[in-house]
Amino acid sequence: MTFLFLFLLYSALDFREFDTSSTNLVGPPGSGKGTQSPIIKDEYCLCHLATGDMLRAAVAAKTPLGIKAKEAMNKGELVSDDLVVGTIDEAMKKPSCQKGFILDGFPRTVTQAQKLDEMLAKQGANVDKVLNFAIDDAVLEERITGRWIHSASGRTYHSKFAPPKSPGVDDVSRVQNI
Repeated sequence: MTFLFLFLLYSALDFREFDTSSTNLVGPPGSGKGTQSPIIKDEYCLCHLATGDMLRAAVAAKTPLGIKAKEAMNKGELVSDDLVVGTIDEAMKKPSCQKGFILDGFPRTVTQAQKLDEMLAKQGANVDKVLNFAIDDAVLEERITGRWIHSASGRTYHSKFAPPKSPGVDDVSRVQNI
């Protein structure tokens, strides 16, 4: 099943015809965007733009956008669309994104899509591929409820689909989860 999925995915993502490529992966949490993004990133030398990861990195680095995002998070508010798009804009200017990028799970609303389009137009860029990860609700529930994150490493595991080699122990660092 995995081989067939990857074959179909790579067929849909024929990047050979483009000097640069931009792909948007959309779908609900647990649909497989975060699992497939690193594979696509490595296969086609694209940068992976996951807004949650980028916001956490901006907060940790105490960038101006990160400071504003942290203020919103501390108040229990959603980070504004302008801040999220600004974070994407900053990331896209990095050398690692010059060949193209994968947007992982963004935009989620019409307003976010409009703001993203405006930002991309200013850069002379656009999204040329969209992959929708459609998945049955029962499968999503099973995937989400069995998912856990190793606190020290940040790696994601799943009790059924992707368990660590030793229960509760990170496969790479060999550190027990707390």
